[in-house]
Amino acid sequence: MITVYGMRASGNCYKLQLLLDQLGRACRWVDVDSVHGETRTPAYLAKNPNGKVPLLELEDGRRLAESNAILCYLAEGTSLWPDDAWLHAQTLQWLFFEQYSHEPYIAVARFIKLFLPADHPRQAELPSLYQRGAQALAVMEQHLADRNWFVGERYGIADIALYAYTHCAADGGFELQSFPHLRRWLARVQAQPGHTPMQC
Repeated sequence: MITVYGMRASGNCYKLQLLLDQLGRACRWVDVDSVHGETRTPAYLAKNPNGKVPLLELEDGRRLAESNAILCYLAEGTSLWPDDAWLHAQTLQWLFFEQYSHEPYIAVARFIKLFLPADHPRQAELPSLYQRGAQALAVMEQHLADRNWFVGERYGIADIALYAYTHCAADGGFELQSFPHLRRWLARVQAQPGHTPMQC
């Protein structure tokens, strides 16, 4: 039995929950509230010195951090992780895009709006986050204009990674009405067998 240390309201953790549910794979989930400092305790830092969730722990004690690396590991050998070298590389391209050009804006705006008080100094970051986040959404919209999925002809972990924070982008103040291809893609992801909603 694998163990996942995670915070259910986190999109990065939700990626793993969604993948595991769709694969029908059981896991032991240990709730770790990163917002209130539970990833900074000595006990947790002994498991992941970077002090973040999610964290995957195997039965033999090996541990793997970083949500998209965990996605790749768990999807290995399934239809959600392509074995064609070009499609493999394209999947990695979108996983890197998600962590570098998407998550730092969409997810951070959501964190500020949901978890920080209205008078917190970080509220001043929102205009810049909205600008950069909208750029990422526009890249996704353009890519989806003539295709159903991000890589190849089928649903895969690139879709899972990008879906996690895109589907709840409104929590951070993003408006998706001007992205029709993106909204149709969200509906396709939600229609996939085994899809489960984020638990907030």
